[in-house]
Amino acid sequence: MQVDNALLSRLEKLSYLQVSDDKRDEIIAQLSEIVGFVDNLGELNTDNVDASFAMSDAATPLREDSPKCNPQIHEAILKHAPKSADDFFIVPKIIE
Repeated sequence: MQVDNALLSRLEKLSYLQVSDDKRDEIIAQLSEIVGFVDNLGELNTDNVDASFAMSDAATPLREDSPKCNPQIHEAILKHAPKSADDFFIVPKIIE
């Protein structure tokens, strides 16, 4: 797959993003590198590899699910809010 300005323009439209003119060449080069890497992966012979192959037979380690509360995080987040009270954001009423 060839990554060019036309494809980048289409990707911009689909993603609702806009790439500045001075970054276009850099983004095209990075996307071309990514596509080339994925093309290389497609050339690997995986005929004799089990579909359920994993690097380790050990199960995923689990941790205790315990709630934690750090008041400093609440304060740090709420100090950026235009309005807040009682550890909640205050927003305009949108339903009449």
